[in-house]
Amino acid sequence: MQLSLNFFKLSLSHGRLKIACLLILSCLTASCCAEKIYINLYGDEPFGVIENVIKTIIGTIKFMYDALRFLFWESSEITPESGAEFDFVVVGAGTAGAAIAARLSEISNFRVLLIEAGPSETIFMDIPVHVNDLQFRDDINWKYQAEPSDNYCRGMTDKRCNLPRGKVMGGSSVLNYLIATRGHPDDYNRWEDLGNEGWSWKDVLPYFKKLETMEIPPLKNDKEHHNDDGPVHINYAHFQTPLAEAFLQAGNELGYKTIDYNNPDEPVGFSYLQTTSKDGMRCSSNRAYIHPAKSRENLLVTKNTLVSKVLIDDNNRAIGVEYIKGGKTYQIYANKEIILSAGAVGSPQILMLSGIGPGDHLKEMGINPRVDLPVGENLMDHIAYGGLIFHINQPVGLHIYDIVNPINPYLSEYFLYRTGPLTLPGGCEALAFLDVDDPNNHTAYPNIELLFASSSFVTVSTARHNLGVADDVWQETYAADEDSYTWMVFPMLLRPKSRGKILLRTPDIESKPIIIPDYMADKEDVRILIEGIKATLRISETKAMRRFGSQLFKSKFKACQGIEEFTDQYWECAIRTITMNIYHYSGTCKMGPKGDLTAVVDSRLRVHGIQGLRVADASIMPEIMSGHTNIPTYMIAEKLSDMVKQDWGYPV
Repeated sequence: MQLSLNFFKLSLSHGRLKIACLLILSCLTASCCAEKIYINLYGDEPFGVIENVIKTIIGTIKFMYDALRFLFWESSEITPESGAEFDFVVVGAGTAGAAIAARLSEISNFRVLLIEAGPSETIFMDIPVHVNDLQFRDDINWKYQAEPSDNYCRGMTDKRCNLPRGKVMGGSSVLNYLIATRGHPDDYNRWEDLGNEGWSWKDVLPYFKKLETMEIPPLKNDKEHHNDDGPVHINYAHFQTPLAEAFLQAGNELGYKTIDYNNPDEPVGFSYLQTTSKDGMRCSSNRAYIHPAKSRENLLVTKNTLVSKVLIDDNNRAIGVEYIKGGKTYQIYANKEIILSAGAVGSPQILMLSGIGPGDHLKEMGINPRVDLPVGENLMDHIAYGGLIFHINQPVGLHIYDIVNPINPYLSEYFLYRTGPLTLPGGCEALAFLDVDDPNNHTAYPNIELLFASSSFVTVSTARHNLGVADDVWQETYAADEDSYTWMVFPMLLRPKSRGKILLRTPDIESKPIIIPDYMADKEDVRILIEGIKATLRISETKAMRRFGSQLFKSKFKACQGIEEFTDQYWECAIRTITMNIYHYSGTCKMGPKGDLTAVVDSRLRVHGIQGLRVADASIMPEIMSGHTNIPTYMIAEKLSDMVKQDWGYPV
């Protein structure tokens, strides 16, 4: 059944004509509606225009009231004067830092200062569908970029990958796509095998459970693997598109189960996304940890505050930090410890500016090396092919004009009840974990994730600016089909062999560092990504996906002209052109034992050679885990908090 895309390009003023034509044509071409034909995300019934407009107005008023209530929960802030003393100074209020500061402040004897470079979180940041627009907002994003390369991101502006990172209370947990994955047990068993005692799966599972409130029935009843009283709420979105339902059905057609991918007994299969959300809204680290601790007098917060370096005395003990706020420079002190949680870019940058890092590089920057450590090395990230887009012939995916149109019920349902398609994180709805080298083994150690979205940057063309797609690539390849209904899959490499690095550009904290991710330097990474593309093509050919007329969008990259279409050589060219990094930077302050020359911190996350200084964020991962890094970063924070309490004589 093939419907003309021209129907989908009719103006909203011709909505009734569009509906009538779709129904007539669908009956003629599908034996009088043997299959349900969608005219909107909810089915084949038109919406009540006046009713929805009125509800949208009422809902908007209610949402503005909720926004004011949200501001009440945001922590107040101080500006510590030079010489001020605290027990603990936590640098960075992101996923890890917010959790650590809140957990340490549970000990009333601890006076904790949390330092954040960005502003307060707002309720508007927590509308899940809004995530695409957050990725490169100047006020809440570091807006890092990789150095130009001919080996990856060739189709991006200036051949540079965009590397967003959160600069706001909650950090990147405010910018991410809310995807809650723990990874595979072998990820953590491997960490312990590398010499990191206490980081095996059996050791970290209690912390994965401690952090979560699982609200998905029947997963919430699985007490062996889940918990129901942690700060981070885990839910399915409060809506699934017909496309997402079809994606799971496609998996069943191919012989895969629908799974709880955070249960180690179900490593391979398909699932709706488990998301860090509560009541239809984002559950950031700020909301999960800092809001409930608002009344604690021993937890102090300073925002819009940039830490420039760690202060270290002659005995190589970290004693405080220097920070910049409002154009002034301050120095404050920590009686017990300093904990860097500035992320896999920020933490190594601060360490190097403090004289902790590769000795030769620091000397080049005019910085006196205190401890020669491989800070900034071992940079890892998950990458995916971003051009695997499929056209469809019914309006069953997310389209921005449909979502924001007040004659549809989508806005009012969200504003009034926190339900509907606005609960979907940027259009991402489902995923599959597969071992592309052993696809029939449902107990395998997956090496690819297929991340499903019921839209694409062809449908929502403004998203291509955030992703960084170059203007010439857009015009030659995608512009002609702008605003058409689409779906896509990001085949995501789970365990990359390639490694990059981070270097200082200048000895100034306000100068963004040099980031060289070196994606796909190892050809094995390319091979697995290509197999992930082939797995997606098989999904697109299932009865479930063909029902919506799914057709592969054939990319016309100039760089790939002359290569036979759909060969491995073609797909490699395509991947190196539209390379999507998944923003999972990690490994740059690698955890490892003292004898490991590649390590920066030990298994208790203490910086080698420096007393009173720890690092706790995704930068300590010795190897990247097989999934999205947000939940594992929470786990690292929870585990570090207990270790600090233990080391200072408090039971956990």
